[in-house]
Amino acid sequence: MSGAMARRRFLALSGGLALTGGLAACSSPLASGLTGSQPNTADVIFWNLFTGGDGANMVLMEKAFRKANPGTTVEATILGWGNPYYTKLALATASGTPPDVGITHLSRLPLLAASGLLEPIERTPLGELGVTQDKFTPAAWKKATVDGTVYAVPLDTHPFVLYYNVDIARKAGLLNSAGDGLVPLKGKEDFVDAVKAMKDAGGAQFGAVMSITADPSTAWRFFSMIYSGLAGPIVTDSGTKIDIDDEAMQETVAFMQSLTGPNLMPKNLTGAGANALFSTGKSGFLFDGEWQIPSYRAVKDLKFNVVPFPALLGSKPVAYADSHALILPRNDRGDETRTRNASKFVKSLLDSSAVWAEGGHIPAWLPTQHSKAFLDQSPQRNYVEAAFNAQYDPVAWYTGAGSDFQGVIGGTVIEALTGRITPKGMASAMRSALKRYTTSRPPVTMK
Repeated sequence: MSGAMARRRFLALSGGLALTGGLAACSSPLASGLTGSQPNTADVIFWNLFTGGDGANMVLMEKAFRKANPGTTVEATILGWGNPYYTKLALATASGTPPDVGITHLSRLPLLAASGLLEPIERTPLGELGVTQDKFTPAAWKKATVDGTVYAVPLDTHPFVLYYNVDIARKAGLLNSAGDGLVPLKGKEDFVDAVKAMKDAGGAQFGAVMSITADPSTAWRFFSMIYSGLAGPIVTDSGTKIDIDDEAMQETVAFMQSLTGPNLMPKNLTGAGANALFSTGKSGFLFDGEWQIPSYRAVKDLKFNVVPFPALLGSKPVAYADSHALILPRNDRGDETRTRNASKFVKSLLDSSAVWAEGGHIPAWLPTQHSKAFLDQSPQRNYVEAAFNAQYDPVAWYTGAGSDFQGVIGGTVIEALTGRITPKGMASAMRSALKRYTTSRPPVTMK
């Protein structure tokens, strides 16, 4: 792609990101790179957005690569999560100075791929290194594929999962005979009865808790998982068409309100409040992402386990999920040595992904997923099934991790959870919330 074409595509892409969050100021050590003057300060330049426990695990994985490849240097830079990261990545790539390897959420991949910012994996040495479809969780590999071309290497699947307090579940009669999991739950009646049992027989203050107040992303994850058991994406045709199933929408909201209405779970609760209630044994269940596992592990005397959600509406379980994936941004310099080093680095991260799983994430690389190093990890091994039932955000230029779409649509879900929108009124409310996106001109053509 010529520099002029890349710039035009970036302008289109950044216009889309501006609508969903805006272009962040580049007043950091990265500024020179973002204006087109970034030098090759290492053999592999790696951009990611990992801090906290994930960041510490990624540093260990980078160290493993350096130890195995002492002649190859790696420079890792952490950028701000969400729209700022994706906008900076687009700008650097369009200006001809991309990192050699970057991180993306697979929910963000369709727009990056359609904008011509990524190198197809088949054009890299990754295949020669054994990075092939048969070695990945199918759902993640499928999501890494856009219009028949693979543009990313999945590192993990991180699903929305069901936490439960072991002691309360035992009192409620919800543990299986081995005591290492829940009794089989299938369907909305079973699930609501289990939440009620946690509160009544188990003695919890609430049967379940979830971060709701000012947390639209969590509300969206919960809603999407339930609704997806009955119907397809709420937007189709690359996000230009609203495709809501009114009956499924009504049933989804009725189910959510069957939990919040009778006060089996709070209608209004902050993330800190949900954490406090579950940590102190005042709630039997917690609905959250597996990435919270390290926080609860640190709570003294808290015995908890994590499993996939059972089938709620519909006959099959659905796990709302996203994936971190590794990408090689398009680079017109034609430096085969850098591309090979980048590919070796990606392969090394996959091979080290049992370390990554310590943060709760399910490795997408099957050799790691099947390894003793991962299978010895609990509760991680208990919800691997969720990676195979993963349901991602609908394909659109405005969806994905950290997008304003999740904020706006999740905000509508919060209104339903609090009872301010009825089951019958939800389809209309959701259409109104979606209209601003579906009627806007897409920044790039997406298939």
